[in-house]
Amino acid sequence: MKKSVYVPALLCSALITSACSDNNETEQQQAPKQAQNELTKPVVYQVFTRLFGNTQTANVPWGTKEQNGVGKFADFNDAALKGIKELGTTHVWYTGVLHHALVGDYTEYGITQDDPDVVKGRAGSPYAIKDYYDVNPDLAINVTNRMGEFSDLIERTHEHGMKVVIDIVPNHVARNYKSVAKPKGINDFGEQDDTTKAYDKNNNFYYVPGQSFQVPTSQSYTVLGGNTHPLADGFFDETPAKWTGNGARAPKPDINDWYETVRVNYGVKPDGSYDFPVLPKELENQDYRAHYAFWQNKELPNSWYKFRDITLYWLDKGVDGFRYDMAEMVPVEFWSFLNSSIKMQKPDAFLLAEVYNPQMYRAYIQQGKMDYLYDKVGFYDTLKAIMQGKQAANTIFAAQSQVADIEAHMLHFLENHDEQRIASPDFAGDARWGKPAMVVSSLISRAPTLLYFAQDVGEDGSENAGFGTSTRTSIFDYIGVPAHQAWMNNGKFDGANLSSEQASLRDYYKSIMALNRLPAVVGGTMSELSISNSERVVGFVRSLGQQSVYVFSNFSEEPQTVLINLTPEQANTFERNKPLHDLLEQNTVKIITDKEVTKLMLSLDAFSSAVLTNKANHE
Repeated sequence: MKKSVYVPALLCSALITSACSDNNETEQQQAPKQAQNELTKPVVYQVFTRLFGNTQTANVPWGTKEQNGVGKFADFNDAALKGIKELGTTHVWYTGVLHHALVGDYTEYGITQDDPDVVKGRAGSPYAIKDYYDVNPDLAINVTNRMGEFSDLIERTHEHGMKVVIDIVPNHVARNYKSVAKPKGINDFGEQDDTTKAYDKNNNFYYVPGQSFQVPTSQSYTVLGGNTHPLADGFFDETPAKWTGNGARAPKPDINDWYETVRVNYGVKPDGSYDFPVLPKELENQDYRAHYAFWQNKELPNSWYKFRDITLYWLDKGVDGFRYDMAEMVPVEFWSFLNSSIKMQKPDAFLLAEVYNPQMYRAYIQQGKMDYLYDKVGFYDTLKAIMQGKQAANTIFAAQSQVADIEAHMLHFLENHDEQRIASPDFAGDARWGKPAMVVSSLISRAPTLLYFAQDVGEDGSENAGFGTSTRTSIFDYIGVPAHQAWMNNGKFDGANLSSEQASLRDYYKSIMALNRLPAVVGGTMSELSISNSERVVGFVRSLGQQSVYVFSNFSEEPQTVLINLTPEQANTFERNKPLHDLLEQNTVKIITDKEVTKLMLSLDAFSSAVLTNKANHE
């Protein structure tokens, strides 16, 4: 197993028991700032903002917000934010903040009404942004003061020692994009486009000249589940038709296309060639300032400047960073331009990108100047297969080795809005499977961790909200989230209505996330431990200076007893005459020394983990 060689700069001075090499300068420059400036790893708490504070339990399929309820910015009170912070959270990703297309009527506030024929669900997709300079009116108690209410939430989040992250969706916008809140001098997307051309460098959209958009049809789908609406007539006025968000070029997209959105043009011609400069190779290893200098005095596509203005606008509002939706569908050169512009204004801005192509990981980090990428294709997919019993537990090391050189940039998660809930039947069917998986995911490397709201209390995502299928908590409709509502307890956020199993699970998550403060977990090297007697147990050691942390997790519904064969190097990381203490549970380990060979024997209950270290090293 290839070991990481980077040690964060802070740890070189703070962990005085270990000599730190001076030859890590290049890797330190590439490492995320959080790792260098804080003795912890970033923990991102993703919350679906309109669902978080909703106390209604009717859960009528395709229900209106009056029927099913909707959460507000104000629901994130001090008790809620304290509860979020208890999970070790450093950054709160408020999903669905920006004003996206939805079926509700806000015309009295000067907001144009959206056509349900091009809205997914009743509450709408948070990734079909309608106004980049406004927030979702559903989330405000006083719609007129909606921006003020969000500003108050930013301030409250900061008061609780956490930073604010919101979505930016650069690849596409709502088909009915119309900004009512844009600052003076800002033009809407498409407002200045030459719609007689399929493509122009400075057009914001791609067009199908001479043809009108047609609403997609399907025998298996009915708009609003068949509920009536004056605009649900199978027609949406758009001439000429625009390319659909996922790149579909037909005037009538397929029902499975992202038909509610339109593709943004970044100067990529229809044949795939570029209408902008390509980054020089030597910029890969230079910081954001060199990238920023490169883009000055260049003539770039209009859409580039529009998104720069949008992100700088939100930084001015107090937002601390962005999660970029489907970043790999946008050229890496644009990210170099945008992220360097952001970092020039806010050097510690948190930049997280949804990228699924492993061959592009390093380009988006080194050239695109992303801080973090999703580690889905590889780490998450492998961990899910282990949880489902499809792969041996130690196959996680092969996945981890694929990103060993960039591990500190790869975000780990078990749930998010796109993925199935662990407790759903299609995933694991039992939230307890998340216990060993969370231990491994959080402790195996320097990667930051993402937690999805209600993951820590075992939400199973089984509610039929309307659009789409169950197993994922709906992002398209108004719905209540039962397990989360039990913790929420009508706004007290004290967990009083949780079952004993749910309360125990949440406490377990808090214990895991607290371990992110251990120096060996923040910046230590990792090596695989050799496990005998079980394919369902995985083990590794994280080491930094004189601190070593031995991690074992049992991916089985049955107890497992294993023998761990240590290499001489691994055996030397603890004092043989001192016991190993479990920092997570109450497991005990037997140390077996036979001549010069050292072994450990450990018994683990179902779904149990051990995080072992010498007490002296932990003090």
